[in-house]
Amino acid sequence: MSYHVTLPRLQCAMDVYLIQTSILFCSLICGLGAPNTADKSSPNIVIMLMDDMGWGDLGSFGQPSKETPNLDSMAAQGMLFPNFYTANPLCSPSRASLLTGRLPVRNGFYTTNAHARNAYTPQEIVGGISKDEILLPQVLKKKGYVNKIIGKWHLGHRTHHLPLEHGFDEWLGAPNCHFGPYNNSDRPNIPVYNNSQMVGRYYEEFEIDKKTGESNLTQIYLKEGLDFIFHQAKARRPFFLYWAADATHAPVYASKRFLGKSQRGRYGDAVMELDDSVGQILNSLRDLGIDKDTFVFFTSDNGAALMSGPKQSGSNGPFLCGKETTFEGGMREPAIAWWPGHIPAGTGIDFCPGQEVAGVTTHTQQEHTMQPIIFHLGRDPGEKYPISVLTKEYQDALSRITPVVVKHKNGLVPGLPQLNMCDLAVMNWAPPGCEKLGKCLKAPKSQPWKCDWPH
Repeated sequence: MSYHVTLPRLQCAMDVYLIQTSILFCSLICGLGAPNTADKSSPNIVIMLMDDMGWGDLGSFGQPSKETPNLDSMAAQGMLFPNFYTANPLCSPSRASLLTGRLPVRNGFYTTNAHARNAYTPQEIVGGISKDEILLPQVLKKKGYVNKIIGKWHLGHRTHHLPLEHGFDEWLGAPNCHFGPYNNSDRPNIPVYNNSQMVGRYYEEFEIDKKTGESNLTQIYLKEGLDFIFHQAKARRPFFLYWAADATHAPVYASKRFLGKSQRGRYGDAVMELDDSVGQILNSLRDLGIDKDTFVFFTSDNGAALMSGPKQSGSNGPFLCGKETTFEGGMREPAIAWWPGHIPAGTGIDFCPGQEVAGVTTHTQQEHTMQPIIFHLGRDPGEKYPISVLTKEYQDALSRITPVVVKHKNGLVPGLPQLNMCDLAVMNWAPPGCEKLGKCLKAPKSQPWKCDWPH
């Protein structure tokens, strides 16, 4: 059995960005009428974006521990995407592309420093998402949607880059990764925001025990998501929920109820809690009677972070490498679409023909065609061989792809690089709301430098 990307799909991916979810929402948004809170043609949209979760982390993708029953059920009830790609194998540019529908080189989420192109938004970054970019929530707001982000933003932490400045109406979460704890003199702990005001910091008001891995953050994010869905459903307002939980990013964490439960260690505990959260969100949609009016999409920002070590990272299945690389392990992501009454149940892949397991391996083969392929799991599972020595169908595919690449490059209008400059003075010293909490810190003198990126 082969799982592959066909040439027509790649042609779409080159510019309109089929490799991430924005193209899926385009068909939803383009068909929406004028704002009408009771208009059934305005489906609710929920994006569940995981952090550093690998292609091989779900039971529906072959994870042998089968510790993701809710996601496996979601796949069985909806559509599984075994060939789904991110726009970049790193957090920030991937998220920027998800929300803009534009490749990092176009939306500015890249760097031209030295040999690097991959970059992200640590505390010391000067840049962030440009005001010239149009984000998905800005489009939806014009259609009468209420938009909320829960969890990790990572598109710039300075005030003018934050979510409420770019189309979101509500936010509970943080602008950066949950690294730390820091000493708040050389480097401040990361703030957590409720809308436009900080309400505390990681490792302070929002504790993460790095030794045990215990944290209630996923439960906080889950409750916030359920409350948002409930209130919007009761008000009969169409909504967009961007649920960006980050428990699977090192240092991985889980709440006390899930710690020690997985066969896969602490990382597996985090996955089990996220799976449980997905189940609760889908059940909430059913209980409120809005499941048939809600499009839900689950995926990850990039591949598993193998550099974090076996106890802090997931699985990319059979694929080479992972996060920070453009090999399959860094770019190919788990993905599931769910929309009862609109997406037929069981649409996707049967990974085990002749060895079906009820409720797990229920999908029919949809991707096995005679079209040219650029990757063939059966022939080259590790991508270890130069394309020049492979079969004629690879050569045929390459001959068709090359003109598309040339056309893309010729028509490319690069965005202004947002990730070139760093400055310790711009870190999270005094976020909005710090005065009320008495948590403002003194910033050092501004001394900008060109960021050094190893990616």
